[in-house]
Amino acid sequence: MAKTRVLVEFGMGTSLRREDYTEAARRAIRDALWHNSVNMAELFDFSKEDMIIDAEIGVQQPDAVDKDLLQEIFPYGQPSIRVVKGGLDIEKPHGGRTVIANAAVVVSFDMEAAE
Repeated sequence: MAKTRVLVEFGMGTSLRREDYTEAARRAIRDALWHNSVNMAELFDFSKEDMIIDAEIGVQQPDAVDKDLLQEIFPYGQPSIRVVKGGLDIEKPHGGRTVIANAAVVVSFDMEAAE
């Protein structure tokens, strides 16, 4: 397989009150996806299902993220999600924290399939 990267988008998401790492991650992925208006699959004469999607999410508590819920965000393609330590937890003066997640979404295609 000649996996070739064609697009990288970045996003940020937050959970301001509930300290919900999964929701912050979902918002970060959506933010990254909303930046993209290019129809990559059509440009390379592929179907949308042919998109190989690698998403990497950074949060302070990676084990608190439900990756299955993140999979549901992608309406097509072959998503693979990796959650790593990153992002930020911002402590509030009267208790609790704001959770910030960062996302990188990489879209690739198997270019050998086009030949």
